[in-house]
Amino acid sequence: MGQLALQRLQPLASLPRRPPSLPPPSSATPSLPCATASRRPRFYVARAMSSHIVGYPRIGPKRELKFALESFWDGKSNVDDLQNVAANLRKSIWKHMAHAGIKYIPSNTFSYYDQMLDTTAMLGAVPSRYGWESGEIGFDVYFSMARGNASAHAMEMTKWFDTNYHYIVPELGPDVNFSYASHKAVVEFKEAKALGIDTVPVLIGPMTYLLLSKPAKGVEKSFCLLSLIDKILPVYKEVLADLKSAGARWIQFDEPILVMDLDTSQLQAFSDAYSHMESSLAGLNVLIATYFADVPAEAYKTLMSLKCVTGFGFDLVRGLETLDLIKMNFPRGKLLFAGVVDGRNIWANDLSASLKTLQTLEDIVGKEKVVVSTSCSLLHTAVDLVNEMKLDKELKSWLAFAAQKVVEVNALAKSFSGAKDEALFSSNSMRQASRRSSPRVTNAAVQQDVDAVKKSDHHRSTEVSVRLQAQQKKLNLPALPTTTIGSFPQTTDLRRIRREFKAKKISEVDYVQTIKEEYEKVIKLQEELGIDVLVHGEAERNDMVEFFGEQLSGFAFTSNGWVQSYGSRCVKPPIIYGDITRPKAMTVFWSSMAQKMTQRPMKGMLTGPVTILNWSFVRNDQPRHETCFQIALAIKDEVEDLEKAGVTVIQIDEAALREGLPLRKSEQKFYLDWAVHAFRITNSGVQDSTQIHTHMCYSNFNDIIHSIIDMDADVITIENSRSDEKLLSVFHEGVKYGAGIGPGVYDIHSPRIPSTEEIAERINKMLAVLDSKVLWVNPDCGLKTRNYSEVKSALSNMVAAAKLIRSQLNKS
Repeated sequence: MGQLALQRLQPLASLPRRPPSLPPPSSATPSLPCATASRRPRFYVARAMSSHIVGYPRIGPKRELKFALESFWDGKSNVDDLQNVAANLRKSIWKHMAHAGIKYIPSNTFSYYDQMLDTTAMLGAVPSRYGWESGEIGFDVYFSMARGNASAHAMEMTKWFDTNYHYIVPELGPDVNFSYASHKAVVEFKEAKALGIDTVPVLIGPMTYLLLSKPAKGVEKSFCLLSLIDKILPVYKEVLADLKSAGARWIQFDEPILVMDLDTSQLQAFSDAYSHMESSLAGLNVLIATYFADVPAEAYKTLMSLKCVTGFGFDLVRGLETLDLIKMNFPRGKLLFAGVVDGRNIWANDLSASLKTLQTLEDIVGKEKVVVSTSCSLLHTAVDLVNEMKLDKELKSWLAFAAQKVVEVNALAKSFSGAKDEALFSSNSMRQASRRSSPRVTNAAVQQDVDAVKKSDHHRSTEVSVRLQAQQKKLNLPALPTTTIGSFPQTTDLRRIRREFKAKKISEVDYVQTIKEEYEKVIKLQEELGIDVLVHGEAERNDMVEFFGEQLSGFAFTSNGWVQSYGSRCVKPPIIYGDITRPKAMTVFWSSMAQKMTQRPMKGMLTGPVTILNWSFVRNDQPRHETCFQIALAIKDEVEDLEKAGVTVIQIDEAALREGLPLRKSEQKFYLDWAVHAFRITNSGVQDSTQIHTHMCYSNFNDIIHSIIDMDADVITIENSRSDEKLLSVFHEGVKYGAGIGPGVYDIHSPRIPSTEEIAERINKMLAVLDSKVLWVNPDCGLKTRNYSEVKSALSNMVAAAKLIRSQLNKS
């Protein structure tokens, strides 16, 4: 006793399937929500304290939703199979929270793909290319918006604020006819109610939805998205009426957009929107949840002025300055949902420190008005620590995943109400002290090296124009050189071989031979297609971050610490717990092997320090930039070893550089300065003739283009096609880019195969703003999620398009 129980979500196999008496959806195209479960008797739950969870992971403890989705998409299972898995996941989540004693349990935080896409479905804001006209939106339209289909490309996908989660960007314009087209929120509320669990339905707030949207194709870029507020509010009112009729007593509006730098007109629109909904909100308790950062003073003032709101939720982990605003002014009689348990990391909460924060709030608003909560949805952390059987005991004692964070929230709520578990708090304090004093955390030599690198800006010795000339002499590439981003399809057999080698079921000799054969296949395919700069396909890699972290000190790895990135795509972030070193070379053996198989240039593939940082669960006991510089020094050693081994093209991916950009403009320069510096540390010492590439994907890069230029890479490949060539607009506006650049010519996250003509048209659009001497032709991103038939067809069309435009340039 005395240690936080590692409460397990009930195994899916033990959960009952949906009752057979429930009819399947009546139409051939199934509706998104599952049919409501029949009423079951209430089960025992702990007495609920003033506790709340913003949201919860929907993928399942062992990625049950991922496998159900992919089976459904592949035609291996039917809609009932998918809906049964989803219903069981929701049930297990709600029951876990109820058993833990959580008072305010969220519903409608489950999604088959993305919560913003769910809101688009709720509002009936379906782009016309998907052929939907009216009625309840079904899976065919829903998944077409997310993934595209044979005749229509997918909607744009981009990062959700500064997280590694991606959302589907709504496409809006003055002609969109909004209608109540998905009843998912109400159906899931009823589903929980039938289980005897009263939940708080969660909706993306109208302001966040509109301001994270974009003008649809053909709509002026200057179109004011907030002008649509009066058109979407009637749909929100219909949803609220339905929820009230179903018995809902609370509603949670997620409005994280309030942590951004909003202007006066936007804040006024926010205030007006909730005032207009006031009559519809009558009879409901209303919670407005903000998260990911501090709420600016003007936004806070606007928020506090709302009359229809019962409670306000704040991130008090990343938004400590909000505490000062609360101290100055918090409306009497309102509830304060205090997000003191970190929803974005996996470190166990310092219960004593959090309790002090809660006691500070008690002095301001009163004990009965404080609700203990998570800082944001637990969507951004791993699901359940109890499934980690291989982590060592000491490290495991420092951690808490989503299931454990639910327990932490309730433990704090009980303590705050006067029922403190002294043994539990004592155990937590001992584990916090263990982490602070552990010798595995600190390496004095590494910290000295980091102090030294801060004193130089680490620029290459010559200008990029000079370097490109030296590189062309060595590489002899044609105009519009073609390449891919790095990975090739990760087949089932390939994953099995890696698992067997890791489990020591096959010898190292057999493993290397298998990987070598995979390299030969990938290289032969690229040569047959006529690609100019090759990759080896990364057959030896499980993940672009984990592969490196496994070979660096200071990292730990989970077996089931999966986090949703988008749709069915999950990542398993490494845990950075201590100072970082590179004991030995990580990729030289593999890259050298691959280069010997071809006469064409072969990229050495590395993941950059900022991306390794941003795609890991990072230690919270030192500044992030200190950890990033440690990683940069390790990658620097690898770059120099690759160059010594004769690798002449080295790609250092910084796919997540934009992702870590602070949400507030006042904090962005500091981040960009150290992030760019970290990248330059990795390659500032190489020769002019060694070509340094980097890659970025699925973010809005236009506002950081000058920092991208300052990275001083020789070639950058960057996502472009899925976002309607948004990147090109920055060059239309006069930004000059003298290095090589490859805006992606097709979207690899969709199964759709673009034609040669379509890709050629994209290349011509690029040539309107970029010199043919610097333009590269490549996909948006790596190909690991696609199958070989898709890859062959798409790359064949890509190379054909490049050759077509190349021949036209030669004639002109």
